[in-house]
Amino acid sequence: MSEISVTVNGIAVSVSAGSSLLDAANAVQVNIPTLCKHPDLVANGACGLCIVRVDGMNGLPRACTTPVEDGMHITTHDGEITEVRRTVLELILSTHPNACLSCGRNQSCELQSLAADFGIREDLWGHSLSGLGKDTSTGSLVLDFDKCIKCGRCVHVCQDLQNVNALSFLGRGMQTRMAPAGDIALAESPCVMCGQCSAHCPTGAIVEADETAHVWDLLRGKDNFTVVQIAPSVRVAIGEEFGYEPGTNLTGQLYAALRRLGFSAVFDTNFSADVTIMEEANEFVERFTHGKRDMPLITSCCPSWTDYMEKLHSDFIPHFSTTKSPQQIMGVLAKTYYAQKMQIEPSRMKMVSIMPCTAKKYEITRDHEMFASGFKDVDVVLTTRELARMIRQAGINFRALEPAQADSLLGAYSGAGTMFGTTGGVMEAALRTAQFVLTGEKMPKLVFEEIRGLEGIKETKVVIAGEEIRIAVAHGLGHVGEVLDRVRKAKAEGKPMPYHFIEVMACPGGCIGGGGQPYGVTDAIRKKRMQGLFADDRDKAVRCSHDNPEVQQVYAEFLEKPLSHKAHTLLHTTYHARPVYKK
Repeated sequence: MSEISVTVNGIAVSVSAGSSLLDAANAVQVNIPTLCKHPDLVANGACGLCIVRVDGMNGLPRACTTPVEDGMHITTHDGEITEVRRTVLELILSTHPNACLSCGRNQSCELQSLAADFGIREDLWGHSLSGLGKDTSTGSLVLDFDKCIKCGRCVHVCQDLQNVNALSFLGRGMQTRMAPAGDIALAESPCVMCGQCSAHCPTGAIVEADETAHVWDLLRGKDNFTVVQIAPSVRVAIGEEFGYEPGTNLTGQLYAALRRLGFSAVFDTNFSADVTIMEEANEFVERFTHGKRDMPLITSCCPSWTDYMEKLHSDFIPHFSTTKSPQQIMGVLAKTYYAQKMQIEPSRMKMVSIMPCTAKKYEITRDHEMFASGFKDVDVVLTTRELARMIRQAGINFRALEPAQADSLLGAYSGAGTMFGTTGGVMEAALRTAQFVLTGEKMPKLVFEEIRGLEGIKETKVVIAGEEIRIAVAHGLGHVGEVLDRVRKAKAEGKPMPYHFIEVMACPGGCIGGGGQPYGVTDAIRKKRMQGLFADDRDKAVRCSHDNPEVQQVYAEFLEKPLSHKAHTLLHTTYHARPVYKK
């Protein structure tokens, strides 16, 4: 790609053709304030904060949408530009509530930070709120319309990145507002609770439904035996809340913090991810060796994806793995197997999940199969962000914690289990065990670079027992339709299936980029979190789910074998076509 030479604040720099003025400023370490721009999204210039001056150009162009031209002389900061930016911020704040102390984004709000940077102390333009209130209908996400600054990030994420179209702009001019499509409740819209809108919102207009108070109540309950599980990707992201580099593996510190919070037992979702692989890999082998029945098999551990599939791709229900997600498998095993072994009355046991995902709050309410233990298998879900708040509330010095261990029986995990947190990880883990089930031999190649990374759709082929297995991995719901359409086309034309096994994760990067993870995610951060999980796998002595001794024990003592009647009763679920719009 050709290079273009420009000057930014008197500093000469070369940037790639097609770059924006904002890119040129970043290349010389100059920060231009923005509210609507996010690295994941195409710039729209909505907020007007990134104005700059270009010699010979009329007006003050917006840096995020203006392309560089050879020889440009750009001024990013001067007295006039600063005053215009301050005025823009004051106008935004004139329709924004002064409720920082009670806002879920307090101290992590981009608007709040800019207001502090510009020293805004007074309401010079008066104050006028929409009065539209909040939408709490999903139980997973909260929309606070008064806090919306009309930057457009949530709409672009929902429509362009995720292809869900649950959010849109309604009205015109000063009356423009963000709302669920059709101006209905979010729970009645196509929303799949992935939370990417909340992850990309710069203010508190969209946040997770905070359930920390509920968990404190459970921990205080004298008759409760309150247990907790942590998802794979939480361990490489939570450190960002406490000043660690993204991707730092803090598994032991998490165990220690959860014990200090007062949980009666600490489990690891990586263990139940290993159990998920035992069921799902055997499910794949059973289909593949019986005339390739209902191929391709599609993974089902992502609740946003299962909801999306049931609403928009219900013709693929026969292809969906019936194995529950690791979260739900941990819940049911804790309230059956663990409760029996430890002689604990299951009705006393309360299961809390720490997840990277806002949709996991929805998953625990899905249908009757999520009550397979005879009780609600998982009682409460907290996001990574919510757990960080609880740790601070408890006065725990997270950075000073000595690593601890998880409880036995439901705590040990293989490298395969930890990879569940990133795109491609479920597929790698499943292939390791599928090879063993088919041949009784260890797979000679444990790492599949072809399906790692952040490319939206990744493909590879694997030969096991002389049979070629064609694989696809998609992440970000906007990429799923293309993969499924290839399968539909092959079916319609009577051609061989292009894939035998498909992994789908709703969020870009998989769970490491989940809607409940620490704010400020970019591809650079996703890559660091991803590498943290791959390093955990690489360093584990046990790297295959079927080699996990605790998994072997739970099958020998309780589940009998993968796909047994008992395993089906407790660890599997069903799917149903659902309307896109609820009434």
